[in-house]
Amino acid sequence: MFLQPNSDEFDNYIIHLDWRLSSDHAPLTVKILILKEYIQTKKWKIVKNSKEEIKFIANVIKLVKRLDTNYISSREDLENIAQEYTYSTDDI
Repeated sequence: MFLQPNSDEFDNYIIHLDWRLSSDHAPLTVKILILKEYIQTKKWKIVKNSKEEIKFIANVIKLVKRLDTNYISSREDLENIAQEYTYSTDDI
């Protein structure tokens, strides 16, 4: 089992030596917290060639032009820009 060293699960495991049978392997259990998460189930549509489509495309173009992509030097930088894009398109 592989766990990230900085994860909550890393130090939240139990090795069950008493569950061992004839093999030299001991079972390992890990408690993993699973949070309830909101997942949007609605789908939005824009009618093709409508005023709403034209306005939406113009707003997305403005958003993309506004994103600062000059200094993407790490994965975190890229993730931050993608997250900003996602949040902004939700507002559009």
